[in-house]
Amino acid sequence: MSLEKDIESFVKSVGLELYDISVVREGEDTIYRVSVLSNEIQNERKRSVTLDECVNLTHLISPLLDVTPPLSGDYRLEVGSPGIERKVSTLKQFEMSIGERVSLVLKSKDKIKAKLLRVEDSKIILDADGEEISVDFPQIVKAKTYFEW
Repeated sequence: MSLEKDIESFVKSVGLELYDISVVREGEDTIYRVSVLSNEIQNERKRSVTLDECVNLTHLISPLLDVTPPLSGDYRLEVGSPGIERKVSTLKQFEMSIGERVSLVLKSKDKIKAKLLRVEDSKIILDADGEEISVDFPQIVKAKTYFEW
């Protein structure tokens, strides 16, 4: 099994969903970042991931990375939530963001802000001011969730 699949198994074992794994450089530091979401819905949106859940998951994943390092050289493991406003770049991430508001930039340069209703094959179905619209995933250049205050 791949390292990402092993990490995903640990994430699922504590009742969370793996959103993304990325490697980021911040100054001199290299960070192996594991982003997770909750499965639970509270007040019509996903419950926030707690600090205790992140710490627990860090303790589960860290020994795995000691045996199977994801990178050569020094790095720091960081487990956390991708946040309420986050980049959406895969169909799986769109599926995990159903019910949230998304902002899209299309290849045609059009911009759309709407509520994500569902994902059907490679189509993203949105509610834009009461009108249901469909966008082909390959037409999306940039996407993120956003919170309306």
